[in-house]
Amino acid sequence: MKKLFTTTSLLICGVVICLAAIVADVSGKWVGSVKGPDGDTEFPLTYVFKADGNVLTGTLTSPQGDVPISEGKIDGDKISFKISFGDQAIVNTGKVYADSIGVDSDLGGQKFHVLLKRAK
Repeated sequence: MKKLFTTTSLLICGVVICLAAIVADVSGKWVGSVKGPDGDTEFPLTYVFKADGNVLTGTLTSPQGDVPISEGKIDGDKISFKISFGDQAIVNTGKVYADSIGVDSDLGGQKFHVLLKRAK
């Protein structure tokens, strides 16, 4: 019985570690869209993330052009970064899932949520 418990525990730990590695893999191209202030217009967004340890870099491509990601951090399945349009900084926080990333953005008190899917 003790051997079965130990084997099962090790198997579960192995699966959890593998899933954590998959979840934390943010490098690559991610696509989504955000609704405009009127609620009707959608703007396409493409993020290209590059992870190096717990540092997140990359770019955002939007209708306004390419914008570099700054102050990017990875903490387990959580990410945070800033993007700037002129003198306007947008703070972003997100959670990484196996096949998507949920990103919450704060633009001077106006909040947006974007669901990104890995581009194929």
